[in-house]
This record gives sequence, structure tokens and C-alpha cells, in this order.
Amino acid sequence: MSLKPLGDRVLIKPEPAEQKTATGLYIASNAQEKPQRGEVVAVGAGKLNDKGERMPIDVKPGDTVIYGKFGGNEVKIDGEGYLLMRADDIYAVVE
Repeated sequence: MSLKPLGDRVLIKPEPAEQKTATGLYIASNAQEKPQRGEVVAVGAGKLNDKGERMPIDVKPGDTVIYGKFGGNEVKIDGEGYLLMRADDIYAVVE
């Protein structure tokens, strides 16, 4: 299945949560922190400004981004978890 976000929304595949500490101890699943980094999978066309023109989005598919810990909506596509969020909720692109 393919998914095309609408407006200024972005579909992100989050990185897996850390399962081990630096010293090698396993972290319980309920104690794992939500990832704040992921890869952009799909991007909408951008939102409309007051003149009816599309505003471009600063990210593109393939970019690795950092976003808010509790931002976006979790969606499942073909059994895999993704985040669907507004472009404004993305803080930075990792270069």
C-alpha cells in the first residue's frame, strides 16, 4: 500500500527504541524512551498561504529528521508503525 500525506503533513519511519544501555543491560519495553529520530518516507504538497499558493516543505523523502517526543499520530501500514505529523513538528534535519 502507498500513502500520500495531505497538505503539510509528513510520514516518518521512527528509528527503533534503544533496547540496551551502553553497559549492555537490557531495558524493559515499558521503560524504553520513544525515539525522536526517524526517516522521512513521504511528504505532502505543502499548505496553502493566503494567496492560495503552495508553501514548500523543508524535508524530502530519505531525510533523517529529529522531531518532538510526543508529536504526530501513530499509524500502522502493512503491519509497520509510522508517524504522521505536520512539518512544523519537525525540529531539524540530520546531515
